Amino acid sequence: MKFRSRFREEPEINLIPLIDVLLMTLIFLLVTTSFSREARLRLQLPEAVSESTLESATLRITIDAGGQYFINNKQLVNASSEVLRQAMQQAAGSQKDPVIVIQADRKTPHEAVIRVMDSARRLGFTHLTFATKAPGSEQ
Repeated sequence: MKFRSRFREEPEINLIPLIDVLLMTLIFLLVTTSFSREARLRLQLPEAVSESTLESATLRITIDAGGQYFINNKQLVNASSEVLRQAMQQAAGSQKDPVIVIQADRKTPHEAVIRVMDSARRLGFTHLTFATKAPGSEQ
């Protein structure tokens, strides 16, 4: 009696667990890696070339470099959100959704522009635009 078989089974290497481990390691490295590239960003804001087509139902909000608000060339008492909202609603009058033109100085704090946008959103005004200077103009 022969107990030995003629065919020897070749050992197989199962690669599926190895691939799973490599993928988990890759995901772990991607999640835990911090990217410090954000600190090196340099922004150069573009100039805008646009047509000057303002409708009659516009509400012009000007913000100077100090963060003072002017609605249709009338200065507001203070820069609080509530005063800004009330003044915008009063200046809009019976208009449902006027076009709001935000004219901000280039040194205006970002918070001041966001406050105008948030106040417009709370009042239900959806048409916002920004006033820019044309390339090469001396304004």
